[in-house]
Amino acid sequence: MNTPAAQQLQSPAAPVAHPGKGYLQDIEARTLANDDFRRVLYTSRYCQLVVMSLQPTEDIGEEVHQLDQFFRFEAGTGSVVLDGVAEPVRHGVAVLVPAGIRHNIVNTGTTPLKLYTIYAPPSHRDGVVHHTRADADGDDEHFDLQTTELV
Repeated sequence: MNTPAAQQLQSPAAPVAHPGKGYLQDIEARTLANDDFRRVLYTSRYCQLVVMSLQPTEDIGEEVHQLDQFFRFEAGTGSVVLDGVAEPVRHGVAVLVPAGIRHNIVNTGTTPLKLYTIYAPPSHRDGVVHHTRADADGDDEHFDLQTTELV
């Protein structure tokens, strides 16, 4: 099978968007290949797909969303803190954070904690890359209603 979609699944460096509508990629490979604090892979009108890499002791920052958020961890060890209660996370663990729950993700290990997250509504500019947490903290960017694909 040598279709554009099949080529994307084979290479984490392949273009982000599926040639049709939507997103079709090997998300584990994309997550493991990512060394940036935050990289927006895909933005639709109602949700956003982001890969993250947290350095040892680094966290995403405590936050609360109006809608649910999904996390999946692909490498490293850490903890998810939900309303002040910390639970361990590692490769293969998925977390669904209900709307309104104060949460944070913390790398408690000695290697990067690699994860992807899906949240709604989109929060960041489509395609934005923050190489470090300091870059993210220093950037006042927000979702500007531009999606990955023109609708």
